[in-house]
Amino acid sequence: MDRLTLMMKELTEANGVAGFEGTVRQKMEQYLKPLSEEILKDRLGGVVGKKTGDPKGPRVLLAGHLDEVGFMVTRITERGFLRFQPLGGWWPHNVLAHRVTVQSRRGDYIGVVGSKAPHVLTPEERRKVLDLKDMFIDVGAGSREEVEEMGIRPGDPVVPVSDFFTLKNGELWGGKALDNRAGCAMAVEVLKNLQDEDHPNVVFAGATVQEEVGMRGASTLAHLIKPDIAFALDVGIAYDTPGFESYPGEAALGKGPLIYLMDFTMIGHGGLRNLIIETAEELEIPLQYDALLRGGTDGGRFHLNGGGCPTVALGFPTRYIHSHNALMSRTDFEQAVRLVTAVVKKLDHKQMEKLCG
Repeated sequence: MDRLTLMMKELTEANGVAGFEGTVRQKMEQYLKPLSEEILKDRLGGVVGKKTGDPKGPRVLLAGHLDEVGFMVTRITERGFLRFQPLGGWWPHNVLAHRVTVQSRRGDYIGVVGSKAPHVLTPEERRKVLDLKDMFIDVGAGSREEVEEMGIRPGDPVVPVSDFFTLKNGELWGGKALDNRAGCAMAVEVLKNLQDEDHPNVVFAGATVQEEVGMRGASTLAHLIKPDIAFALDVGIAYDTPGFESYPGEAALGKGPLIYLMDFTMIGHGGLRNLIIETAEELEIPLQYDALLRGGTDGGRFHLNGGGCPTVALGFPTRYIHSHNALMSRTDFEQAVRLVTAVVKKLDHKQMEKLCG
């Protein structure tokens, strides 16, 4: 397994749902420290490495988010089953019968998401999507007391179980938490690319926390860094699977990095977007575009920082996000890294004035 694939494996297999990102943050720090003159953290758990090109240049923030979608234990039944709430957006079809890890103070336990057997459902019930409130987690206990002896209690995080894997001779990466450990890895790789390069700015590369529950860590990290320019590095939706034939979106795996023109939380900065497009043309990197009426990225908080921070959300089309097994293209990732590295090297004060003029 090559270096880049190994990093993706380690980051995606680390457990870290929203609000419980400690393990992933430690792994991220291991990658950032050799590349950074300083590591900065906010009090919620966001982390960035700092690399100075021109100390008087613009402050540039490159950030993925550490958290993955998961669940939280909210109640233990008398018979020892766990009721739970989602941390992040889940489609119930993607949850039932999957294995999960319940992280308790006394260790991790495997559980299975269960529900009432389909054999006893009415025909009308079978046609409906089962609500998460009607599901439970079975950890093999027979009573509330057994669960308590295991150290499990309300408030414990629950993480999907899924190993990292590759398809198509390593061209496709798969597993849980590609949303958004891929963005975290991209921040690391851009910082790595800048190690022996001049750049007219100060770069802060890393990741936020709690994006999946309302972009909360984006606010704290932006407040700490005070960026002049920001890039939200995140996954997007791929429309290249059956069912999207008549859908207006066209983003597909392996066709290039993805730019969000807008989403529910932000309109991408026009000047910065144009600079990205022009740079992609120079490098002969294909670009894809999307616009969403629902959902958002950390850019929704970054661009409101201070007196306003030019921000663009950029990443890679990804299939089956917010599930146990997503898929993305390594080529898209590598092209996105090369593109953002080149754009960062152009971001001096003169370019800032042009963007904001």
